[in-house]
Amino acid sequence: MPRFARGVLKFQNEVFPGKKALFEKLSEGQSPEALFITCSDSRVETGMMTQTDPGELFICRNAGNIVPPHTNQTGGMTASIEFASAALRVPNIVVCGHTECGAMKGAMDLHRDRSSLDTLPHVREWLGFSRAAVDIVDALGEGKSDTEKMRMLLEQNVILQLQHLRTHPTVALRLAQGEVSLHGWVYDIATGKVDAYDPEKDRFVSIEERYGL
Repeated sequence: MPRFARGVLKFQNEVFPGKKALFEKLSEGQSPEALFITCSDSRVETGMMTQTDPGELFICRNAGNIVPPHTNQTGGMTASIEFASAALRVPNIVVCGHTECGAMKGAMDLHRDRSSLDTLPHVREWLGFSRAAVDIVDALGEGKSDTEKMRMLLEQNVILQLQHLRTHPTVALRLAQGEVSLHGWVYDIATGKVDAYDPEKDRFVSIEERYGL
């Protein structure tokens, strides 16, 4: 903890003064450009990856960048999505998966051996929200290597969570009104590359190709 405390002091004494005007503005409220849903994995650094300042991303993180389908049961993800959509009225929602994802490895292991997560019952239940993605890989991944199957799972899980997003009433309404766009990304930790889902081509392409950069 002393290292983190020194980091706080450096922020207060060296970083904050250079961005004082920004933080004064942010103290009056927020108007983020995107709800960014990604994994809790410590290797995924959202601000560094997107080169954004505080106030630009409303971030939700959990194991496996999962979006549970909407139900009447209140949960942290459901409440955060509702707030970002209806109150903050974010114009974009990003679901971002990543390579070497322990949650997706767990989902694959669970498919192969239902007892693999017996000691982690809450994790096992949570990964059930990725079951359809695992089933797709199981059905369409015949002949592929384990590495190729995992990449397929990362992508299919992002697509599945985008589908789950559409079940949330506030998101569905704003989609119908043309007020929000959904985006699916996969971040490669080793290379820094980000691929984005192109719904017209129904596949992941480079972020340059997806957004015409």
